[in-house]
Amino acid sequence: MADNEYTEYVTAALPWLRRTAYLLCGDVHQADDVVQVAITRLYTSWRKARSADNLDAYVRAILVRTFLNERRRPWSRVRLSERVDELRTVANPDYETREEIRVALTRMPPGQRAVLVLRFLCDQPVAEVARALQCSEGTVKSQTAAGLTALRTQLGVTR
Repeated sequence: MADNEYTEYVTAALPWLRRTAYLLCGDVHQADDVVQVAITRLYTSWRKARSADNLDAYVRAILVRTFLNERRRPWSRVRLSERVDELRTVANPDYETREEIRVALTRMPPGQRAVLVLRFLCDQPVAEVARALQCSEGTVKSQTAAGLTALRTQLGVTR
């Protein structure tokens, strides 16, 4: 029974997991790797996870921690070639703006990127981001301010 619940949950959550991982990684293939590791970790702790007050927040925290852990490994900086992302084929009238923001996010430090993605793209409150990243709310606020300043600079936006 528990395996069925896990499978149902992951099947339903997979689209937003992949989208969030893509925003964090900036690469479809790396995002898929991060999601795979995250859902494997979820499976090993499913009994505990399914009793969480907010399962989506619990899983989002696993995903973000997985991303940050992967970024700390030296091999994560190795690039064999530049690839055209499969998500670029999606028709979207605001594609240029989204692509500019995605590219700017990939240039940011992983911690700031995680804060901005969780706060603004996943619409999470400061307290939940702090729990997901295992840091203080003050750290989330300062990383948000620094990240937004850096993002504005990269995009050439003035206040």
